[in-house]
Amino acid sequence: MCEAIRIINADANRSADTHLLPFPLPAEWGVDLYLKDESTHPTGSLKHRLARSLFLYSIANGWVGEGTTVIEASSGSTAVSEAYFARLLGLPFIAVMPRSTSQEKTALIERQGGRCHFVDTPSAIYAESRRLAGELGGHFMDQFTHAERATDWRGNNNIAESIFEQLALERFPEPTWIVVGAGTGGTSATIGRYIRYRQMRTRLAVVDPENSVFFDAWRDSDPTLTGTIGSRIEGIGRPRVEPSFVGQVIDRMIKVPDAASVATARHVVDILGRRVGGSTGTNLWGAFGLIAGLRKQGRTGSVVTLLCDGGERYGHTYYDDGWVAAQGMDLAPHHAVLDRFLASGTWS
Repeated sequence: MCEAIRIINADANRSADTHLLPFPLPAEWGVDLYLKDESTHPTGSLKHRLARSLFLYSIANGWVGEGTTVIEASSGSTAVSEAYFARLLGLPFIAVMPRSTSQEKTALIERQGGRCHFVDTPSAIYAESRRLAGELGGHFMDQFTHAERATDWRGNNNIAESIFEQLALERFPEPTWIVVGAGTGGTSATIGRYIRYRQMRTRLAVVDPENSVFFDAWRDSDPTLTGTIGSRIEGIGRPRVEPSFVGQVIDRMIKVPDAASVATARHVVDILGRRVGGSTGTNLWGAFGLIAGLRKQGRTGSVVTLLCDGGERYGHTYYDDGWVAAQGMDLAPHHAVLDRFLASGTWS
């Protein structure tokens, strides 16, 4: 156990913190936007933080030991990161995921030494993961249950503490809004708790894609809501309210059409000089709307959101015109909204 924890902590010690990138907006707007670039982690996404925390939590609890087969229910990025840590520790790893997961992500999992196990129905990933764990005598990591408790939300270089430290010398060091998506709900729980613990005035907004039940459950205070269709925006959105989703720490939720998420991811390529994933598009769509709202109210301040992963993982989906057309998405109206916002700061 001690050696396993040393190996994981050594990996964290080798990895510098992720950058907080300013997004170019006109200075006269009086609102600054920042992207916390989580794509620079060794496994290329925000989920690297979660995977590290989950492994430490499971090892410390005695659930994972020498030779334990680790199993996770994941649509991709968490599995990539967990496969990385399993390989560091010399453990077998199996990712249980919907068959629709992008080819790029499955290749990344396998490159890290993991094995992909597919199910036809997204909601079947939980039961299948438990079945495999029982059959193999392994451990189901269960990110959707343990994400909010595996991370130390009081600090210890978590993502919230990192954001506020990096903002310390900016003109608006205490952001008006932080905008994140929800997959497990762990990131929003960590940031929301940290804001309250540190007595900040910052508010937390959570963006939610189509076919996810988080928004409706939060709006109606009904955590029993379920759906049957999986999210097309990988990494966020769920067909059920996950145990790690803590709605009480959220100040506002914003429903974002999938076409708007994809259009935004594509729209900012020239601005950022790089492709970003669909969930970053969801985040930015929500952040742009909030910024327009601040401008309409005559308020200044800053907004922070996350660059969750790079767009190179989605060449066959969000950046493929054929895939977009097959999904029935019309991006043009959303591009028009984005053009108008970036030119004038107004939102419709």
